[in-house]
Amino acid sequence: MVKAFLFDMDGVLFDSMKHHAEAWYKVMGERYGFTCDRSEFYLYEGSTGGQTIDAFFVEQKGRHATDDEWRQIYKEKSDVFASFGEALPMAGAADVLRKVGEMGLTRVLVTGSGQASLIGRLDKAYPGVFDDAHMVTGNDCPIGKGKPHPYPYLKGLEKAGNISPEEAIVVENAPLGVRAAKTAGIFTVAVNTGPLDPQVLKDAGADIVLGSMSELAEKVVAIASSHRDTDTSHGH
Repeated sequence: MVKAFLFDMDGVLFDSMKHHAEAWYKVMGERYGFTCDRSEFYLYEGSTGGQTIDAFFVEQKGRHATDDEWRQIYKEKSDVFASFGEALPMAGAADVLRKVGEMGLTRVLVTGSGQASLIGRLDKAYPGVFDDAHMVTGNDCPIGKGKPHPYPYLKGLEKAGNISPEEAIVVENAPLGVRAAKTAGIFTVAVNTGPLDPQVLKDAGADIVLGSMSELAEKVVAIASSHRDTDTSHGH
């Protein structure tokens, strides 16, 4: 029986990924000289900032980033991201959150972001939906344990009341996030709000792939009811 929905943030609750991709490109590509393009960062989406930076160091410099290096680079990326102004709430997300609440289900945020600028906006955009007790952020995840590692979603199950994977549904938009949720054993709905081919999300293991949060708003009650009735978790 479903007891909770676990929501990613960027690209699910906020239309922020284009700003993230641009900020990453400006800092990693233009300032620090890493070879990259903007679309590449959609593939890293869901990972922690430190993990993303470290992956580039390992791939292109043959070593891990030091703590000082990744903290400095992530600070610069966060500053550039903040300079773009507020990302808008994702169309349809408020309806999804409202309907999940009306079903009496717990709502938990599970994001790789540690940026206060965006996390601080949650209560403004979605009043009373999330509190600290029902959030897992990038700050909670050691390097190496961000998405696609299952750790963030296993922490999300704890924050939902120590429920089992079969009692949750994840809403994601990124392949790394889908892999994290599926490795944790959780039924996963992918909303393809970015430029990726939907097949990338299917290949990552998504149980359902939809085209938008508005489409999920239309189907969320049916999805929850179906999952609740069958009590089946795919991928076990």
